[in-house]
Amino acid sequence: MATPLPNQLLRRSFVKTVLRRLIALITSVGLIYGMIAVVYATKTIFKVKMNYAVVLERFGGVRQAVTDVGWHARLPYFTRIEQEVPLMNQTLQLGGTPAPMRIISKGNVALWTSGVLTYRIRDLNTWAIENLSPLDLLQGDYDGIAKDILQAQEVDRLISDRETIKEVIFTALKSRPINIGGPTIEKKYGVEVVSFVLKETRFGDKLVEASEEKKRRELIAEADNYAADQEASRIRKLYAAYLGGIQDLQRAVGRKDGATDTALLEFLTQQKWATAYEKHQLGQNTVVIQNTQGNTPAIALPAFDSANRSEGGKDGQTAD
Repeated sequence: MATPLPNQLLRRSFVKTVLRRLIALITSVGLIYGMIAVVYATKTIFKVKMNYAVVLERFGGVRQAVTDVGWHARLPYFTRIEQEVPLMNQTLQLGGTPAPMRIISKGNVALWTSGVLTYRIRDLNTWAIENLSPLDLLQGDYDGIAKDILQAQEVDRLISDRETIKEVIFTALKSRPINIGGPTIEKKYGVEVVSFVLKETRFGDKLVEASEEKKRRELIAEADNYAADQEASRIRKLYAAYLGGIQDLQRAVGRKDGATDTALLEFLTQQKWATAYEKHQLGQNTVVIQNTQGNTPAIALPAFDSANRSEGGKDGQTAD
């Protein structure tokens, strides 16, 4: 009886061959991928993207800007990529952070302000090769010019005339020399100042609270003054009416020559401190005038009968 041993051996040999070739292929692909990854990681082959540039430092210290878009190769160990520079519009915050920056106005009032500068690199050689750490240098010059202009303004202008101050700062950043006889920001860094925006200018929280309290007190004082004016006006009107009434009375009961009887004036004066009242008891009629000042003015009283007239007192009182 024949055995299928040779067929089994052939099959096993075929499977082993396939496995060896598959392992060899995977190993080769892995080695190739690893080599490519190492080359890419070391940036021996690098890519320049659109609106970007790469600054290379070659052996010997020579620096070169690469601006052509696409893939490029460099010699490892003899060159290195120093920096990748974006050529698009970029922003620079006032003070280096989005948070508001504290300034002191001309009137020695503390304010919080923030602003944004938009610029674009035009001369890569000036920006990346002639300046060491150009972004830090630009930040310092930008903050200095903006703060000089802001802190030279009155506090009222910083709050209510922000548009004019914004244009003054933009003009200074774009065309004013950093120092007398020195270069402008655009010339020093090879950039174009695109725009400047003054985002906010406000008082501190404590100063705002103090201002609101001051306004509240001013409103209260104004209301008190208005009430006092109203009361004074009312008093003046009452005084004028009282004086006019007295004058009319004097003209009505006075003599033809314009004078007034002395007895009438004394009687009118007495009414301020005297109290007169009548008693009607058992047909008696008594008039009592109380003198609280110690001097009794001459007053003409009504005539009484003879029995009552003999009993008149000496102290200015008349009784039954």
